[in-house]
Order: sequence, then structure tokens, then C-alpha cells
Amino acid sequence: MTSLPRFVIPILLGTGLGALMGYFGQCTSGTCPLTSTWWRGALYGGVLGLISAFAGR
Repeated sequence: MTSLPRFVIPILLGTGLGALMGYFGQCTSGTCPLTSTWWRGALYGGVLGLISAFAGR
């Protein structure tokens, strides 16, 4: 069994947490870009996870 590269885990965590935040904290007006939809929350969370994964190197 091959293991995941170390940078994938923060990306997956960020994507999952961002999707949950976007799903449960939806903004009805659409003016808040992070929580307007679940997939935007997942996208922002994944990008933040990527940044945090490579910031520690």
C-alpha cells in the first residue's frame, strides 16, 4: 500500500472543513465568498490547506 504525500492531508482537511463551513454557514445574499456555497468553501479550504502544507517547509 502506498502512502499519500504529506501535502495531501492538509489539503483534504481544508477542503472538508471548508465544505462543511459553506454548507452549514450559507450566506443567503451571496456577498460572503467563503460561505455562499459548499463548493466555494471547499475550494477556499483546499487552497488554504495547500498554502499551509507548503508554508511549513
